[in-house]
This record gives sequence, C-alpha cells and structure tokens, in this order.
Amino acid sequence: MDKKHRIFTMSFASVYPLYVQKAEKKGRTKEEVDEVIAWLTGYRGEQLQRVIDAKVDLETFFAKAPRMNPNASLIKGVVCGVRVEDVADPLMQKIRYLDKLVDELAKGKKMASILRQ
Repeated sequence: MDKKHRIFTMSFASVYPLYVQKAEKKGRTKEEVDEVIAWLTGYRGEQLQRVIDAKVDLETFFAKAPRMNPNASLIKGVVCGVRVEDVADPLMQKIRYLDKLVDELAKGKKMASILRQ
C-alpha cells in the first residue's frame, strides 16, 4: 500500500496562514487569498472559516470542496519546480493549483488573470 504523501495529511489551517503571509508580504490582502480559494474550491466566508477551525487535512479539504472550478485545468506553470499541468496525482495537482494561484497573487498579477477570466 502506498504511504500517503505527507502534504495530504497536513491541515489546511497550517498552510492557510502561509498563503496569507506570502500574499501580504507582496502587498496583497487576506481577502484576495480568500477570493482565490473560493474561485478554486467554492469555500467562502464561514464555510472557509469552519474548515480552518476544524483543522481538516488537505485531502479532506479538497475532497469536500463545495465546487472545484471547472476552469482549474487552465492553471499552467511551474510551482516548486513542478509543472502543475503535469502532476499525475489528482489531489497533489489541486494542491499545486492553489499554490500556483497564491504565487500569481504574490507576483502582482491582476485578479481577473489569476481567476482565468
């Protein structure tokens, strides 16, 4: 049996502040991070706060996402030296999608471009 990748068992609550911190360091806001998360997963407002408070792991976070965005496949590029469009594991790919969106936010891209509009 395959051992689960360590990141799958990390709580979303543990990575969320890192996303916010990364964005804020570059002059973006927590609200913009939340908007990117909502676009990708459908988690908004109280629903997002609940999964943070419940400390659900990343596997559960994505498995129970209200609505994965059908345009997520438009997310392309490299995160941590890995091409997101080439990630074979579906869960790992979703995690990388989110990493990539936060990266783009921190790099100062316009929200419309980040949200593939």
